[in-house]
Amino acid sequence: MRILLLTHYYAPEGGAPQQRWSALAEQFVRSGHELTVIAPAPHYPHGSLLPEHAAMAPGAVHPGPHGETVHRVAFRAYAGDVGSRFADQLVAARAAVRAAGRAARTATPQVVVATVPSLPMLWAGRRVAGRLGVPVVAEMRDAWPDLLTVADEWDTTSAGRASRAAQRVSRGGLAGVGRATTYEQRRADAVVATTDTFARVLRDRGMERVHVVRNGAHPVPGYPTHVPRDGDDGVLNVLYAGTLGRAQGLATAVHAASLAGGRGARVRLRLVGDGADRPQLVALAAAERVEVEFVDPVPRSQMGTHYAWADTVLVCLRPWPALELTVPSKLYEAMALGVHVTGSVAGEAADIITGAHAGHVATPGDPAALAEVWEAVATDRTLLDPGTDGVAWVGEHAEDSRLASDYLEVLDAVVTGRG
Repeated sequence: MRILLLTHYYAPEGGAPQQRWSALAEQFVRSGHELTVIAPAPHYPHGSLLPEHAAMAPGAVHPGPHGETVHRVAFRAYAGDVGSRFADQLVAARAAVRAAGRAARTATPQVVVATVPSLPMLWAGRRVAGRLGVPVVAEMRDAWPDLLTVADEWDTTSAGRASRAAQRVSRGGLAGVGRATTYEQRRADAVVATTDTFARVLRDRGMERVHVVRNGAHPVPGYPTHVPRDGDDGVLNVLYAGTLGRAQGLATAVHAASLAGGRGARVRLRLVGDGADRPQLVALAAAERVEVEFVDPVPRSQMGTHYAWADTVLVCLRPWPALELTVPSKLYEAMALGVHVTGSVAGEAADIITGAHAGHVATPGDPAALAEVWEAVATDRTLLDPGTDGVAWVGEHAEDSRLASDYLEVLDAVVTGRG
């Protein structure tokens, strides 16, 4: 099968979307399929071309790490605000349409996959598929357009400076983006969601060809399974690794660590990653006098060191209804390693943690509830042993080769007209 993928995020960048498609690309190519990828030059997370990958500038065509062919397209440098990031996505989506036409001269794909979180890529995917006369699959990694209902909380630093007129224009524009997203989902030959709950939401909206292919628990090099610390230092080591962004609400964790410390439980936080909320979190940790270590993003080859340090891995989301339909991929990774999970989450993610006995759950956005969890496991460290149910759950539901096989079944059904 000849597959064309349109994505805004791709290796060698780090991040959950990049890891998902790197794993799928490896399995697709290994199974004998031909994968062509169209993506902007590497510029995530800082918004400018990564200097070490200058050879992948716009216009470059190069082999990917697994035998796929990657066409690099233009992007627009962005800052931390949502508006400039969306402008970047628009530029890349338009460039992707042009690049797809050039790529198809060598071999016309049999199916196009357009993946979100870049919403404009949905439009680009359908446009390309229409021109080439092939089906298109819309992949929804997050609960779009439902997340647009909390867009007022994305740019908290700039919202206070915006005029009321600008806010009205923004709300009208967001409503239009939401309608356009639903339109693209309906027009796709199939939709791929990453959770059961969001798939049900889409089906309730009348979309019949919705399939679930979860995010995967990608292996951590050199760290196949977790070896718990003895904890003789009397400290609870809490690791968070991922985006320090708006949706994660990590201020809840800083407040919780402060509350737990005030009641005699010493909690040490390590936040590995970067994102829009990092400056505020640094200031909050200093104001609360909480022991927080901020670590810049690291390659996956170094993540084993951080997991070995951890007593529990934090999976944290803000209390937004749309986030109850999502499951962060870092949850699957921690479960696969056998690390205790602290989930400040609700919905499907909370159900997985409790159902697989993978850790403890606190109400998202509630520092007191999170502090109670950490106090309990710090007092009785036997509670930090999650057993093997979580590892077994991941093996059944989130193992890379199984996910790739499921995805290829979807693509084959679309290509052969079975939807």
